[in-house]
Amino acid sequence: MNKVHASAREAVADIPAGATILAGGFGLCGIPENSIQALRELGVGELTVVSNNCGVDDFGLGVLLRGRQIRKMVSSYVGENKEFERQYLSGELEVELVPQGTLAERLRAGGAGIPAFYTPTGAGTAISEGGLPLRYNGDGSVQKYSEKKEVRSFDGRDYVLERAITGDFAIIKAWKGDRFGNLVYRHTAMNFNPMMATAARVTIAEVEELVEVGTLDPAQIHTPGIYVQRIFQGSGHEKRIERRTTRPA
Repeated sequence: MNKVHASAREAVADIPAGATILAGGFGLCGIPENSIQALRELGVGELTVVSNNCGVDDFGLGVLLRGRQIRKMVSSYVGENKEFERQYLSGELEVELVPQGTLAERLRAGGAGIPAFYTPTGAGTAISEGGLPLRYNGDGSVQKYSEKKEVRSFDGRDYVLERAITGDFAIIKAWKGDRFGNLVYRHTAMNFNPMMATAARVTIAEVEELVEVGTLDPAQIHTPGIYVQRIFQGSGHEKRIERRTTRPA
């Protein structure tokens, strides 16, 4: 029952090349910074990463991109990362773009054991009809397109069949956790972390504060420890924002 690991590096040490990783957070909020950096240092490559976005050029998942460690990204938003754009358009990176709500529900379904579901989001667009570029060639031509998805009509409205997402490993971030793996998130860090914790074979949680069992109010626990296999106390969390703007005087 004691799932505590001494460091991020120890917790992610057995993640192999080619693994599918679910990475929690929204923008740069609630991201597993220490786990990402440990993967960067270990040099694990050919990864498929599922995350709302891919960080920025020098922080978050962007450091794995820069190290050419990601083979495929499944994301809903990628607009703050120039290296992401460059690798995608040059044919170095495969990208599956998913509407944000659909991405969240595909992960939730994966954790709930639901293989697929119907949603109206994307019906009648390239999401359902196929033809979105997934991978380019180096000369700018398209190597691989998205496939057409099943569409059914319910009560006169079209719905798209979307497959659930599961992963080999989830790397997530929480505010507090105990050695049994019970987790409490704070504010925006609730985005994507809770459902990813349920959808992976092995869930690795980094927390800002590791507390004794019994310290957390059972009614306030967001992710029960049954979903978490490894936990460690992180350090040096920077909590950056993606873009800072200044209002004119």
